[in-house]
Parts: sequence; structure tokens; C-alpha cells
Amino acid sequence: MSWDGTESPNGAELLEIARATLLDVIVPGLAGDARFKALMVANAIAIATRELRLGTVAIRAALQAIGTDARTLGTEIRAGAHDDDADLAARLLRLAEERCRISAPRSL
Repeated sequence: MSWDGTESPNGAELLEIARATLLDVIVPGLAGDARFKALMVANAIAIATRELRLGTVAIRAALQAIGTDARTLGTEIRAGAHDDDADLAARLLRLAEERCRISAPRSL
């Protein structure tokens, strides 16, 4: 295998190590609000790790496929301009799926 120019562990691997340490070593000794906050931090680390691994290229492509900015699209949707637009619905679903792959993959 050839060297890709990055150090090991890379950023995503470091985040995984930090998350595992948090969950395996620190969280078990916590209770109440401190435990809840530590678990929130662990979740944020998991999201950041997935974003580093998966990137946001697919999200940007899905946004570009929609073809307009969110404010304009929202106004048009509220006005009923896209009520029968199955193609737009499919593009919006693709965007939602790509975002979920990073922020909430278990929801897919």
C-alpha cells in the first residue's frame, strides 16, 4: 500500500479513539446531567467522524440538483408551486437521505 500523505491515526481515527475513550472510560463514572452531556459530546464526535469519512460532496450535489436556494424554494413550496412536482420531491428526498447518512444514519 502506498502512503497517501496523511499521518496515522488520521482525523477520523483520532475522533473514534476519543469517542471510545469517552464512552468506555469516562461515561461509566458519570451520572445525571454530566452523563447526559458526555453522551451528547460522544454523539457530536460520531457525527463529525462520519462527516470526515463520508464528506459532504453528496450533500452539495443534492443541493445543486435542487437548483435554487432554500429560501426561494420554501416560498415556492408554501405557495403551492411544486405540489405536483415528483422530480423535485425525489431530489429533496435524496438531500434528506444524504444529510441523514452523516447526522442520523440509523434513521435510514
